[in-house]
Order: sequence, then structure tokens, then C-alpha cells
Amino acid sequence: MLGRPQHFTNLLQLNFAIVLISTSGVLGRYITLAPAVTIFYRCFIAVIVFYLFCKWKKIDLNISNRRDLLKIILGGILMGGHWITYFYSLQFSSVAIALLSLFTYPVITAFLEPLLFKTKFNKIHLALGFLILTGIYFLSPEFDLENDYFFAIILGMVSAIFYAFRNLLMKREVERYNGSVLMFYQILIVSICLVPFTFFSEFNQVLAQWKPLVILAVLTTCLGHTMFLKSFRNFSITAASIMSSIQPVYGIALGAIFLSEIPSMKTMIGGAIIMSAVIVESLLAVKAK
Repeated sequence: MLGRPQHFTNLLQLNFAIVLISTSGVLGRYITLAPAVTIFYRCFIAVIVFYLFCKWKKIDLNISNRRDLLKIILGGILMGGHWITYFYSLQFSSVAIALLSLFTYPVITAFLEPLLFKTKFNKIHLALGFLILTGIYFLSPEFDLENDYFFAIILGMVSAIFYAFRNLLMKREVERYNGSVLMFYQILIVSICLVPFTFFSEFNQVLAQWKPLVILAVLTTCLGHTMFLKSFRNFSITAASIMSSIQPVYGIALGAIFLSEIPSMKTMIGGAIIMSAVIVESLLAVKAK
């Protein structure tokens, strides 16, 4: 059994990983490039870092069969869709609105999983779905597609749907392959798909923002996600996932510090309702296991 000092160290490492992942909101708001261009350079730099990391650690990059490869390619396309819609959501609103809209994905996953894997549907998820809609109601100033905040919420929820599908698709692949290998191939696919968008961007503008792009690629994507995966050695995946529910809190705090984005009371109420549904869903997952 781990001693308290070691457990506390592991807890700090997990939270540091979540803080790094949470920087995507601030960086997404700070970088002024088109989201598709931002995601391309994020993935292009991260692919190089992941490749060098896998070679250094002698991690086998081989994919054993064609079906797995097709699933990973589809997972990459879904990941790209998730990131692009999330970054558009950030451009149309604030870190708080975009992150809280995105974090509807655990409950969306709970609705999709029975449909895709023919498992039993839990009626409690209907209540959680209603709770999420109530939270969205508080986030949105008005239900009008011409309103930037409402449009951002829609994009955030679309991003959540992409993310939920990607996670469910990769559910069995995670058991077969190293997490870094899966991330490497998925961001490689995203890079390849987004190459055409680079022809519509000014490279001088990219160079002017190389620092936040490198931070987004290395700290957020590579280091943050790798540290989060490593935390599974010290915590169960379910426990780590529950603790990762604090990500919107970290993201909103970073937005307040670096961008002076202070969420309104209505946004905080909506966020609290959404996060309560996320935590309940996570606890249900623990009970199910």
C-alpha cells in the first residue's frame, strides 16, 4: 500500500497534468489564427515530439491489423473535429462557456454507449440529460443562432459529441496499444487532413505566434496527455477520469488570470449544474465497475 507522501505526490502529478491540459482554453482564445490552422500546427509539432518520444522509449509503433488501423484513422478524424469545433467555440465566447459546453461529453457518452455497444440503458441518465439541458439554459443568454454565445454552446456540444464518439471508438484499442502510439497516429491523421488549410493562411502570422503554438503542442498535447495517461499507473482510469472533472475549474481560473475573463453568476450556476451531472455520471461509472 502506498504511503501518504507518495499518494500525495501522485495526486499532485495528476492535477499538474490536468492543469496542463486545461491550458488549451486560454491558448485557444489567445491564438488568433483560424482554428483549422492552429490545430494543424499543434498536431504537426506534437507528431514530431511523440515520434521522438516513442523512439527514445523504444515503443513499437506497429499497428497489428488493418481493422485497428481503420478505427485509429476514424478516431483521428473525430479528434480533429472535436478540436476544431472546440476552438471555434472559444473564438465565439469565453473559456468558461466553451469548456463547460464541452464537458457535457461524459453524459453524452452515457447516452451513446448503450446504442453502440448494445448495453443496458440506465434511466438515471435521462435525469442527468435534463440536468445538462438546465445547465445549458443558464449558460446561454438567448436561444438564437445569431447570438455568438449560443452558437459557441452549440459548437461546444458538437465538440463533445465528436469527443464522445472518439473515446468510445478507442475504448478497446486502448487495451491493445500504448496510449502514446494511439495519440501519435491520431494527431498524424489530423495533420494530414488539415494540410490544405495551411495554403489559406499567412505563414508570417504563424511565425508571429510560434510561442503559444509550441506551448499548445508540447505542454498541452504531449506532456499533459502523456502525464495523464501515466497517472493510470497510480489511479484507476475511472478515478482519474472523475478527478479530471476539475478541468473546467482550472481552465476558468487560467482564463481569469491570463485573459481577465470573469464568468458571470449565471454562467457559474449553469457550470455548477453541468459539473454536478458530470460528477454523478462518473460516480455511477465507479459503482458499475
